[in-house]
Amino acid sequence: MAARRAGRRTGRPTRVSERTPVVAAGCIAAGVCLVAAIPPWGWWPLAVVGIALLDLLVADQPAPRRFRRTWLTCAVWLGIGMVWMWDLTPPGYVVATVVFAAYFAVAVAVSPGGRARRLALPAAFVLAEAVRWAWPFGGVPLATIPHGQVAGVLGPVVRVAGPLLLVALTVVVGQALAAAWQRHVRDAAAGSAVVLVVVLLAGVAPTGEAVEELRVAVVQGGGPQRTRAAPEDRQIVFGRHLEASEDIEGPVDLIVWPENVVHIGLGEDGSPGVFEESPEAALLGELARRHDATVVVGVIESLDARSFANTAFVIDPSGEVIDRYDKVRRVPFGEMVPLRDLVERFSGSVPGKDARIGTEPGVVATPVGDLAVAISWEVFFTGRVREGVQLGGDAVINPTNGSSYWLTIVQSQQVASSRLRALETDRWVIQAAPTGFSGLIAPDGTVVERTGVSERRVVHGTIERREGLTWATRLGDAPMVVVALVALAVAWGLSPRRSTEVDRSVEVH
Repeated sequence: MAARRAGRRTGRPTRVSERTPVVAAGCIAAGVCLVAAIPPWGWWPLAVVGIALLDLLVADQPAPRRFRRTWLTCAVWLGIGMVWMWDLTPPGYVVATVVFAAYFAVAVAVSPGGRARRLALPAAFVLAEAVRWAWPFGGVPLATIPHGQVAGVLGPVVRVAGPLLLVALTVVVGQALAAAWQRHVRDAAAGSAVVLVVVLLAGVAPTGEAVEELRVAVVQGGGPQRTRAAPEDRQIVFGRHLEASEDIEGPVDLIVWPENVVHIGLGEDGSPGVFEESPEAALLGELARRHDATVVVGVIESLDARSFANTAFVIDPSGEVIDRYDKVRRVPFGEMVPLRDLVERFSGSVPGKDARIGTEPGVVATPVGDLAVAISWEVFFTGRVREGVQLGGDAVINPTNGSSYWLTIVQSQQVASSRLRALETDRWVIQAAPTGFSGLIAPDGTVVERTGVSERRVVHGTIERREGLTWATRLGDAPMVVVALVALAVAWGLSPRRSTEVDRSVEVH
């Protein structure tokens, strides 16, 4: 009777049909909307539609149903959004999709499913994403909601409290849409008011200020995608970038080369490779002298038969190596193999070497100012860029290498990550890749210039060194995690004891 009264009051059903095909279709549609919102597709408004569908699917349902419906929705979203992983490791792709979808399913299942879900569902998504971005193996922040929403109207809110705030607001907008569909006017208005307040707050939140202009050249040597690193290819890749550097025009202050386009092997006696003593360092020193510019270049130094260092070196205009940053966040199963002894028993295709973990902060001192550095994968993590900017980075450099990946999903999501980091820190981001995408991202998240895949090109542009810290840079993600935990506790406190139970008298099987 309660459900019937609710239906007469709202004029529309408060939840979807219980028929299995209808429910499955709804979950799949919600998942497709969520994945279509992220790069490379980028139809960002569809994320709101996906959340609205999910909200209707879990409304007033018991925990097991909320788990199943959320899991299917998120498995579709993440399964498509991370499909490129199949080319690297089919078992890893399947496990990642199943497990990460379960993060969201568990979070929604332990949240109240009645009207209190208006408070609980945003908190559940924030907590699920926070865990996924941190565990296991240091986190896997791929195919995230903020990757799509950074292109939308809510993107600037990340300056207030980082990408987790953007997750929360996207869910709130989706719930407001669902409430409007159900003609729950107060809930729709409340959600809209929350979003409006945060957007207005983002408009007055502190940002940085420009202190100096820099003329930059980003070198992309070009070449085929979907290749694996091989010793015979290393000089070819290096040569392509030397040739592309001939296209640098006019006076420049900073030249940026991509990640690991220089490989320094072990010495004849097995001693570690030393970039400063290599022919490649001499050629890059000549490049710096010729243009009277600072050069930042990505280098792999072999340390022994089982390890290497992934490093960004700084070469000053006189041709001398003056600073370095060693990568801290390693790519799971790419730069390090968790449980290597066990994994190698079942697969002969795992990388033979692990990257050494860097110990220094993500900032380098250069003649053109202190620069925050996030090598490749690290730009997906708020904390890596935040650390460099907190320590004085006036701009952000992201040397990367996506040439081994199938399709352009990862590369597109990396550009989105660079846009997020630019907005969060109010800094210019310089992204350099050997085969794409390379480009310049302004502090407002705008992609000012971007290369195509596989093309040889030098991106020229003028950026600003900037000073000052945003709230997100000062505080990081911790405040949003605390807010989400409090919101979930309050939601349970407000939830009637039977709010998660379905009225059996009107349930249709």
